[in-house]
Amino acid sequence: MDNTQEEQEFRQRMQRIETLIQEVEASADPNLKAKTREIVQTLMEFHGRGLERMLEHIAGAGEGGDALFQAFARDGLIASLLLLYGLHPLDLETRVRQALDKVRPYLHSHQGEVELVSVTEGVVRLRLQGSCHGCPSSALTLKNTIEEAIYEAAPEVAALEVDNLEPSPAPSATTFIPVEQLYSPRPRS
Repeated sequence: MDNTQEEQEFRQRMQRIETLIQEVEASADPNLKAKTREIVQTLMEFHGRGLERMLEHIAGAGEGGDALFQAFARDGLIASLLLLYGLHPLDLETRVRQALDKVRPYLHSHQGEVELVSVTEGVVRLRLQGSCHGCPSSALTLKNTIEEAIYEAAPEVAALEVDNLEPSPAPSATTFIPVEQLYSPRPRS
């Protein structure tokens, strides 16, 4: 099975899980909701702890372990799974910086630039620079390009703040990270 097919199957499974969760949440039976949440939470804790221990062993493997961590960060399926459990091999700021690096060519084509000012408690603060700053399309550029790239790389970002623009809240808060934000294909090496 090739990676594209695996990734498609992964997305389908995640969408099915999300659908089932939404169906349970729509139930009028509070006991069913509570038990289902407990089952999901217990499974997440169990699997998360197992993944965490695996990563601890890999971290202790020296250079080979470092190479594996880098491969995990590049593999869309693995990175998404680790992100789901809060175990992504790259920290939040690194993923935000990488997302900004991806959009810079587009911003440069509009004589613009973006600077990462800070990442604090899930809030990303940016500064737009150049002739793109202050033009009517800068808000659109932020929304359609920068925000999309950041939330794709780091769906756990709580908010984006941009100098001279209104703060932008994170996508709608749900019990789980939406599938569309959880998985994004990553370039392969």
